[in-house]
Amino acid sequence: MAPSSFTDLSELSLGTTMKTIFPNPDDILNFVLEIKPDEGVYTGGKFTFTFNMTQAYPHEPPKVLCQQKIYHPNIDLEGKVCLNILREDWKPVLNLNAVIVGLQFLFLEPNASDPLNKEAADDLRASRETFRRNVKVSMAGSSALMMLAHSASRG
Repeated sequence: MAPSSFTDLSELSLGTTMKTIFPNPDDILNFVLEIKPDEGVYTGGKFTFTFNMTQAYPHEPPKVLCQQKIYHPNIDLEGKVCLNILREDWKPVLNLNAVIVGLQFLFLEPNASDPLNKEAADDLRASRETFRRNVKVSMAGSSALMMLAHSASRG
């Protein structure tokens, strides 16, 4: 185990909208973060992210995947997350708290300028109200999200 992993985990400051789950209590390098946004267009949703840290952490960022299909400019339909500190801006001085705050911010302020889901980004840029409506449709279930993605690809 990377020595700073335990320190990072013990110093997490999770608000009431987040919690961590350790499927295997003996493996602190792999855990789940649950986020339930209480403001913004994703209010009322519940989103889980798997965190996987290798032995190279903190020299390499954690691998983070969203477990739900979500209509979001910065999260693709495979769950990959576009967050600069998980890629080119990662530095060993950053910690898990920085990643968690970044994820929480993506739900408050989706970023259309650096998208993984280009349709959602175009939608957000064109009309915040249409984007908000499409987010609500997608949160109603994955079949609704697939229909939304299909109609966007035809349109």
